[in-house]
Amino acid sequence: MEVNPMLMRTDPFRELDRFTQQVFGADGTLARPSVMPMDAWRDGDMFHVEFDLPGIDPESLDLDVERNVVTVRAERSVRAEDVELIAAERPRGVFSRQLILGDNLDTEHIAASYRDGVLGLEIPVAAQAKPRKISVSHESGNAQAINA
Repeated sequence: MEVNPMLMRTDPFRELDRFTQQVFGADGTLARPSVMPMDAWRDGDMFHVEFDLPGIDPESLDLDVERNVVTVRAERSVRAEDVELIAAERPRGVFSRQLILGDNLDTEHIAASYRDGVLGLEIPVAAQAKPRKISVSHESGNAQAINA
């Protein structure tokens, strides 16, 4: 199995803890899982990530970057308590997800947009991770470019 250096897997114990909090809630009571489905792919010198967050108020979106960890938080507000719910299948409350990015991504220049219920991140590949040419000189004094 090939490891993608763009997106690194998180610690399984952290994932278990996150899953437990989603299932039981932060206060230990049974809750619906708060999922944030994601797609991630590389297209040339850009790494793309999309999160499905339908019905989220764009003002509730919060993105933080610390070193190579991106944290996404969003909130779908709770319905008023004075209504009679017939069905309540959509999770509500705070959603949170962390991505651990590889060192070959430029976290200083992340761009984010929210459109049609999808939060999109564009993360450029870091300059040091891009292919480059190295000039090699030889005894005749002529330099020759070699792909690195």
